[in-house]
Amino acid sequence: MVTDGSGPAGSGPPFGVGLRGNRWDVLDGRAPAELPTVSVIVVHYEQQGELDRTLAALARQTYPSDLLEVIVVDDGSAAAPRMSHGARLVRQEDRGFRLSAARNLGAASSSGHILCFLDADTAPEPGYVSALTRLPALAPEAVTVGRRRHTLFERFSDDDPIEVAAPLAALDEPRWLADAYAASRELLDSDDRSYRFVIGAVIACSRWFFDSVGGFDESFTQYGGEDWEWAHRAWLGGAVFAHVPSAVAWHNGPDWGGRSDGDAADADAPAALDERQRRKNAETLQLAQSIPVAGSAPRAVLGGRADVLIRVASAISDAAVFVCVDSLLAAVPRAMVDVSGPLPAVLRGDPRVSTVDPDVAATGVERVRIDIPTAVAVRLPDAPRDSRLAWAVEAVGVSELGEVVFTDENGEPLMTVTSRRAALRRARWGDDSLFDTLVEHAPWLAPITSEPSVAAYLGGWA
Repeated sequence: MVTDGSGPAGSGPPFGVGLRGNRWDVLDGRAPAELPTVSVIVVHYEQQGELDRTLAALARQTYPSDLLEVIVVDDGSAAAPRMSHGARLVRQEDRGFRLSAARNLGAASSSGHILCFLDADTAPEPGYVSALTRLPALAPEAVTVGRRRHTLFERFSDDDPIEVAAPLAALDEPRWLADAYAASRELLDSDDRSYRFVIGAVIACSRWFFDSVGGFDESFTQYGGEDWEWAHRAWLGGAVFAHVPSAVAWHNGPDWGGRSDGDAADADAPAALDERQRRKNAETLQLAQSIPVAGSAPRAVLGGRADVLIRVASAISDAAVFVCVDSLLAAVPRAMVDVSGPLPAVLRGDPRVSTVDPDVAATGVERVRIDIPTAVAVRLPDAPRDSRLAWAVEAVGVSELGEVVFTDENGEPLMTVTSRRAALRRARWGDDSLFDTLVEHAPWLAPITSEPSVAAYLGGWA
């Protein structure tokens, strides 16, 4: 169910408004004129007692019950769990940990216009669904994440209202997560790594957006990581991230990152800590193959996905192609480069460089695309990271800047740096104002209009 994030051809948003940048705050205080249907998808495995509590909590939601359906997806428990409060059960066979597949099955089995994902051990307070679905009901690209708090269910009875009893047995919230929400103003100030603050057990989005971006990656078959991969792909697909602290759901037990598998003084504690680290490393290594942004991707090893795609449309000679591509990769070393026409032999051994038909549109999932109509040479400062090109690659798609056009002294475009996220959003809504375009003279770009001296370029005296 994973897609490139662009959705079916011609599939524009079916309702709501397109937001500028990540500015969900312009909708503060607004409610949908008509409430949509909502499907809550609860994934379960051998957790009957916790599921009972979560279903009871969902039955007490303030959201109109006639607009709310609850789908429980059982991930292969030995016996089918008991349903209550009108919840509907679907099951998949036990083939190990398949949370992604279970969530996808739940989405496919549901009918609501808004999807909410919960885990069986996470019981929501009465206002949870209303709070979490407000933004997706107004802006279909909104991806909202609730506030997952932690408690111990065994310290109170199933009949106690969760919003009253859970705080009395509350455990510490993950400090790193609370700090991130505070620093980002509840994800209003999101960027390309804000996927790390989207917790799969407490998220909501429109069905249209879920179908457009694609479901959870079913290659994740161990605990953790599938929500971050999906959130990163959603961001590239034009998501508007928002944390909704009033949408509170209570998780039974501490956060996985803070769990203790034994007393620190116990002889087995070091082994338990090592095992937890191995599990976390497995998650991180899998994510490193899927999320190529700095801070998540390998520092030097090339991964399977491109973060930046460069397309060079034309060049006067093999020498011009070489100088252009070589200087570009010196500036953006982890980019992939598509060149129209045959490649010079000197470039054929570099896996980052390939030849394409200039009339065929790029269809990758890159975060940033750089279009160069005619070959140019990039003059770098002493510190390449301080170049305007490096700045543009990092800046587009974050906040409200969607595109940077670098020109010659006459204003003719030499290079256009475009955010995929911004381009998709502009195209969906037919509104270029959703992101800004900056036009800037670039004296550090030299058009290659005559046969260059490769020796001078390589020797540094050009």
